[in-house]
Amino acid sequence: MLKIHSLRMEFRERAVVQDFSLEVEEGEIVSIIGPNGSGKSTILKGVSGMLPCVSGQVCIADQHLAQMTAKHVSQVMCMLCQANISPADMTVQELVGYGRSPHKKWYERLDHKDYEIIAWALDKTGMTGYKDRLMASLSGGEAQRAWLAMALAQRPKLLLLDEPTTYLDIGHQLEVLGLVRQLNQELGLTVVMVLHDLNHASTYSDKVCVIQQGTIERYGRPSEVFTEELIRRVYGVETEIDTRTDSEHPRIHVLHKMK
Repeated sequence: MLKIHSLRMEFRERAVVQDFSLEVEEGEIVSIIGPNGSGKSTILKGVSGMLPCVSGQVCIADQHLAQMTAKHVSQVMCMLCQANISPADMTVQELVGYGRSPHKKWYERLDHKDYEIIAWALDKTGMTGYKDRLMASLSGGEAQRAWLAMALAQRPKLLLLDEPTTYLDIGHQLEVLGLVRQLNQELGLTVVMVLHDLNHASTYSDKVCVIQQGTIERYGRPSEVFTEELIRRVYGVETEIDTRTDSEHPRIHVLHKMK
């Protein structure tokens, strides 16, 4: 579904991502984790085309991103950023309707089929009862679900999420990540997301990519990636790894920062 080969990205002529290669299979959830400033969000922006790449290739469904039109890209891929902003007087249903824009000509209005897809997206995200609510009136968790509904209405094959739990309390974090996993399982949606919480990455991911200073430290299943040695080296903290409940998705207990 997604193939990244030797990606290099720079900021003020300094490499922030270098020789980054990653392959994500269709229907997988892959989480990218790493310390602040390691290039996690930059990689997503490079994959989505929001930021230019100095070199390397990005392929989506066996098509080179550089050779795809913006309209075509938006038909197969959707990216939600850390903070998504909508007009204060926009309703949830109006927001979700914008997900149909990549499939319409500029002069075309939404038709019966579009409204069916909008209703389906609202239902899948549990937002049907909120469709007439103003976006400005929603809680953080409700707003995230509304944006996910908009993404679903776009009918993408690949969903990129840049820290989708930012600004949410613990309950809403679990609600949003649980919804992402549900959509992945029910629709076969491929998801690549940036996370900070190691336990969230372990619990909700098929694979985890650990990066540091713009390069990959390790990539694989959570049980392969999360070791006390790796977390010590990448994050500078001592941990205990608990595999008693789920050996494939270990629980990470942070003990203290290394001196």
